[in-house]
Amino acid sequence: MILKMLVVGPIQANCYILGCERTREAAVIDPGDDADKILMILAKDELRCAYIINTHGHFDHSGANKRLKEVTKAPLILHEADAAMVINQAASGRMWGMKVENSPPPDRYVEDGDLITFGDISLKVLHTPGHSEGGISLVTDKMVFVGDTLFAGSIGRTDFPGGDSDGLLRSVREKIFPLGDDVVIYPGHGPETTVGRERRTNPFFV
Repeated sequence: MILKMLVVGPIQANCYILGCERTREAAVIDPGDDADKILMILAKDELRCAYIINTHGHFDHSGANKRLKEVTKAPLILHEADAAMVINQAASGRMWGMKVENSPPPDRYVEDGDLITFGDISLKVLHTPGHSEGGISLVTDKMVFVGDTLFAGSIGRTDFPGGDSDGLLRSVREKIFPLGDDVVIYPGHGPETTVGRERRTNPFFV
């Protein structure tokens, strides 16, 4: 398995490129900005983008959807509850003083329990609302990509439209913590952590 992480855009979001060594197929998770940088990494590692996946609909995680899709022709995947956000993300960007292109409409919606498969890799979808209504986490091989649901020592904001603080805490307790203490968490911002570390030390849960 190939895993590349790069920090993109002025809000410093984590974008992940997850690739299959055998087939060179890859998924780009949360391309928030810097599409050309993402494309350069794909080309350097000889990876073909099979899917573009947004863990949620906030523009700092989906701002490069349009450019990436134009070049790679890869289908765009997210939860239907956040579709309106990405399609109209230019307006959200303007509220933050940033120029963001609207995303193309999603090609596929996913729900809790769905699988996204490319090469020898399968990502299991967990619906983890709270930061947004359509937030998802993606699980594979002792790894989970959680978007802005959970951070090292913190949790995602819930004061945006669609946010739900009780729902977010419930998502972490019921969907993320049961994965096992040794599972590595790859968040939407900041450093990686583990389920065990957050379960024992995260101030929102202890």
